[in-house]
Amino acid sequence: MARGQRGVLRELARSRSILVFDFDGTLAPIVRVPGRARMRPSTRALLREAALLYPCAVVTGRALGDLQTRVAGLPLWAMLGNHGAENGERRRGQREALRAVRAWRRTLHERLASTDGVWIEDKRFSLTIHFRGAASRSMGTVLRAVQSLRGARLVGGHYGINVLPIDAPHKGTAVRALSRRARSESTLYVGDDCSDELVFASRETPDLVAVRVKRSLTSRAAYYLRDQKEIDDLLSALVALRRAEQAAPRRSSAS
Repeated sequence: MARGQRGVLRELARSRSILVFDFDGTLAPIVRVPGRARMRPSTRALLREAALLYPCAVVTGRALGDLQTRVAGLPLWAMLGNHGAENGERRRGQREALRAVRAWRRTLHERLASTDGVWIEDKRFSLTIHFRGAASRSMGTVLRAVQSLRGARLVGGHYGINVLPIDAPHKGTAVRALSRRARSESTLYVGDDCSDELVFASRETPDLVAVRVKRSLTSRAAYYLRDQKEIDDLLSALVALRRAEQAAPRRSSAS
C-alpha cells in the first residue's frame, strides 16, 4: 500500500481475517467494453495463493453468474453479485426486486432509446446505465431519466450509474455480513469507486482495513494503491506474511 503499512498487513496475517475485493478496477483493469474485463494471469495466480491462506471473497456490481465465469476455478470462500444482493440463495424481497427492475428497464428504454452512446445492462436485480460513449450534453437526459424512477437507489460507477431497489443490500452491508459470518477479527476490503465508498464509510465492520485503488482526497479509505496493477503487490505481501506467520511456530520449536 502506498500509504502504509506493512505493519497493518502483518496484523492481518496474524489475525483471523478475511480478504474481500471488488472486481472491476480492483482485481481486473477497467476496460472500455465491460464484457472483456479479465484479471491478469499474475493477479489470478496470486489470488489463488491468497485464497488458500485466507478466506477470500469478491463482491461486485456484476450479476453473480457473470462474476462466476470470471473467477472460475479459484478457491474463493464467497462470491456476491449485484452489490451484495445476489449470493446464489433466495432472499426475502427478491420477487419484488425483479418486478421493480423490469419496470425500470421498460421506462429507461422508452426515455433513452434515442440517446446515442447510452446502453442499459440488465443484471436482473439491478441495472447499470452505461454512458462512456455518450456526448456530455446527453448526461442531463440520463440523469433526469434515472432520477424519475420510484423506489430506486442510484450508485455511481465508472462511466455508468447503477440502479438498485432502495432496500436492497449494498456493498457496505454485504461486507459487514461476510465479516460476521466468518467471525473475523479483521477485514480487508479493496475497491475503487463510489459503490465501494459504502464499505469504506462503514463503522460496523470490525477492524476494517479499507484500501482504495487510486488515491482520492474525498475517499473514506485509510489506505490506497497508486494504480490497479499494485493489487499484485498487495496480494504478494499478504501471501508472504501469512506464510511467515505459519512457519514461525515451527522455527520456534526447532530452536
